[in-house]
Amino acid sequence: MEYRRCGNSGVLLPKISLGMWHNFGRLTPYETSRAIALTAFECGITHFDLANNYGPEPGAAEYFMGSMMRSDFCAHRDELFISTKAAYDMWEGPYGSWASRKHLIASLNQSLKRMNLEYVDLFYCHRYDPETPLEETLQTLVDVVRQGKALYIGLSRWPLEAARFGFHYLRQRDVPCLIYQGRLNMLDKVPLHEGILKQCQDDGVGFISFSPLAQGLLTDRYLKGIPEDSRIAHDPRFLKADALTPERMSQIRALNDIAAERGESLATMALSWILQQAGVTSVIVGASSPEQLRKNLQAVDAAPFTTEELQQINKLTQ
Repeated sequence: MEYRRCGNSGVLLPKISLGMWHNFGRLTPYETSRAIALTAFECGITHFDLANNYGPEPGAAEYFMGSMMRSDFCAHRDELFISTKAAYDMWEGPYGSWASRKHLIASLNQSLKRMNLEYVDLFYCHRYDPETPLEETLQTLVDVVRQGKALYIGLSRWPLEAARFGFHYLRQRDVPCLIYQGRLNMLDKVPLHEGILKQCQDDGVGFISFSPLAQGLLTDRYLKGIPEDSRIAHDPRFLKADALTPERMSQIRALNDIAAERGESLATMALSWILQQAGVTSVIVGASSPEQLRKNLQAVDAAPFTTEELQQINKLTQ
């Protein structure tokens, strides 16, 4: 594994991080999840990305991590970099969501109990809250660091102006934002187009990409249609069949042809494309098996893109 410095901090993160959004809840056998997590650690993945509502059910992924901390990872806490988040729907009532001080602190306390941890390495505000004053949200993040419940703070999916304000507010209080988490892949370049990546670089903040394979579209999974065992077929919560339009299928197949010319899978090329964007620290991948995870790790050693390849990719995905 290769590691990159996260912004202007002292933290090094692996180029590939393991996300526990899917495959670490009740739909996946425990031993399968355990095998994926152990394979990740054995391959040098030290960063495990969670959130309070990851599962299913909400909290399930954190309970899984808590079990791993009691058994397999009990002697390796200081070798791990564990993140969690709050601000999406978690429990009923007026305090179970969004980014008030009440929700963020209550959620983090619950997360620590579920994961059997005294602190997390990184705590994110999972989304921008347009109703809660930014100062309330940001001061809460400062306070959880000062309370020793988190070592670092991150922002996820905040719009540019709010992120810029947040970076300044946190830096002025000596709790600088470590990292920004945003969706970036060859089919979704919003952080590039809106200037988030540039702002992160200007402020010395790292950037980590989630959904790098566009929920499986940027793999060989759907090149010939929708398989019966695919996510679209059995769990269409986040990727629906109507996403595979004829135009999208043609685009994906053309990208796959470029990957084949590079001697890579489409997934490997998609991950390496992100890693070669200026300012990117790490890419969060999911996995349904240890074998799939190992294949994704091939992106760490992928060859640089030629100018011609980048032009072809940009023309297909503009």
